[in-house]
Amino acid sequence: MTIPLARRRYRLLRLIAAALLVVLVISLDHSVALAQDNGQDDAVRLADDAPPGMPTDPVGIMRKLGWMGWVFLVPFVGATLIALWFSVERLVVLKRNRVIPKPFVERFLEHLRQGKLDRDTALKLCEQSDSPVAAVFAHGVRKWGKSSVEVEQAIIDGGERQVSQLREHLRVLNGVATVTPLVGLLGTVIGMIQSFNDLATAGAMGNAEQLAVGIALALLTTASGLMIAIPSLIMYMFLSGRVDVLVMEMDHLAQSVVQLISAEALAEQPRRRKRTGESKQAV
Repeated sequence: MTIPLARRRYRLLRLIAAALLVVLVISLDHSVALAQDNGQDDAVRLADDAPPGMPTDPVGIMRKLGWMGWVFLVPFVGATLIALWFSVERLVVLKRNRVIPKPFVERFLEHLRQGKLDRDTALKLCEQSDSPVAAVFAHGVRKWGKSSVEVEQAIIDGGERQVSQLREHLRVLNGVATVTPLVGLLGTVIGMIQSFNDLATAGAMGNAEQLAVGIALALLTTASGLMIAIPSLIMYMFLSGRVDVLVMEMDHLAQSVVQLISAEALAEQPRRRKRTGESKQAV
């Protein structure tokens, strides 16, 4: 009896919570609507009361900034173009099928397991593939028949070179994400200094509208810097994560190559084939 009673109480509590949630949502919608109406009325009132020299759109603000606006516009446009260019370039370069082509990897490892490749043939296949994972394999193949330590060290050295190439230009995105907010902050400081100088020279320290115009002009540079820096930082983090995933997969595949071409592995292959043949004969 206690379990059904508890269930009924639980359902009642859920109904009450749902009702309160509906009431809360309706109240919030009503409040937001009232706030928007009041905000629109205040915006219209402020626009009517604003001085004629106060710009209300980004283009007007840039024109009002004059030489300072164009000085800061050039680096912002340049940073945007640089971020777009290297983002697209890295997205193309870091495609998985380009870094680790699946047909080549599967065929190469399968031929190694079956003993169909020697050193020269394997090296030729790696050079024909012209992919980062093939370059890593080639460094190990050049140490064909050496100890597993030597083969693994050769693959590590080749892998470091490939990782540096995969991470190429990522520093540019990180630099854009770091520098553009600082440029925007510099523009804000210079704009506010200019605004206070205008107030001091005009003798209008009590004119709040003139001060608001200067602050609005100055804050535009910070907003522009953040609008460029945030997507650049997101793209940098995304591409860095993709590089890490590709490197881990390449390392796993390279370990398979070490286990197939090292001296220990080559010495074990005849025994393995002999055991495989005996098992087939027994069957």
